[in-house]
Amino acid sequence: MKTVSDSKRAFHSAYPRPINSIYRRVIEELLVEMHLLSVNSDFKADPLYYLGIVTSFERLMEGYQPDSDRVKIFDALCISTNGDPENYKSQAGTLLSLAKDKSIDDLVAWFGNPTAENDAGYIIEPIKAIASNDNFKYSRLFAIGIYTLLEECDRSVAQDQEKCNATVDRIAENLQISSEKMKKDLDIYRGSLEKMEQLLKVIEDVLEASRKQREKREQEKLAKLDKTEPKAEKDPETESATAE
Repeated sequence: MKTVSDSKRAFHSAYPRPINSIYRRVIEELLVEMHLLSVNSDFKADPLYYLGIVTSFERLMEGYQPDSDRVKIFDALCISTNGDPENYKSQAGTLLSLAKDKSIDDLVAWFGNPTAENDAGYIIEPIKAIASNDNFKYSRLFAIGIYTLLEECDRSVAQDQEKCNATVDRIAENLQISSEKMKKDLDIYRGSLEKMEQLLKVIEDVLEASRKQREKREQEKLAKLDKTEPKAEKDPETESATAE
């Protein structure tokens, strides 16, 4: 069986550059979680899981530089755990589009009887199967997928802990799964987003202060050069001609 170390080696082979220290823990936790699920015989990947991966990566990796490397890191995460990054993004995007223009009540009802247009029907069966799967393997990323749909329908409900928990209870009832672990995981997830937002704000403030300091030093340097620059000497012949 593939080990965590195997997945880590595969990741670093696919993306050999060092990860920025601020984001290293995010990547390590995602990699380990995705690996453990990939080798669990009870786990069945579904569009909610894919949406959870895509969303948590995008939100927790916000501000990563160089920005172009984010795609490479995401691809390496998926490939190293035997996944297809394009499939993850495709199914996540299709599922998210189904939540557009839905109210929270509509979304809750939809989980009781998932439907979609013909071109999106392929993502419905795995969600329908959850309610009848006695061995359903829950994951934190699955919960984040549901939370992302709540945000798409009504961000104010998603960000209100009491309303969010009540909605999660209703969705879990329709899916015939426990909501307690889901609510705890979402509390932690929201906390992680807040911490990352605060950290990015601190970094932004530090960079802005550093920029202002550089500008100040440059201005002081220019002012000093102006003071020390010798004045041009007057031509004696010009002065004599002017006097005459």
